[in-house]
Amino acid sequence: MKRVTLAGGLLTVTAAAAIATAAIATAAWADGMFWVVGSHATDKCEIVTSNPVVDGDNIWFVDGPYKSRGDAKLARSTITVCPKADPGKDEADGK
Repeated sequence: MKRVTLAGGLLTVTAAAAIATAAIATAAWADGMFWVVGSHATDKCEIVTSNPVVDGDNIWFVDGPYKSRGDAKLARSTITVCPKADPGKDEADGK
């Protein structure tokens, strides 16, 4: 009986470790990534460096992630709802 309990406990610990590792790896993977977001607050498409959450009110669409700011800017230029003349400021570089 004790072996069954121990095996079940070991399985639980292994599963918890796997979940924690996946969470850390996901957060690390997002570092250095860029997203294009449509913001109702600014009526612009902005490039951000943190994974945004679409809430329908403020942020109404997200595109990405992209490996570089240049890739995100190129993607933004192809999104039809993003203004072409004045793309607005980006979160990290102020451009």
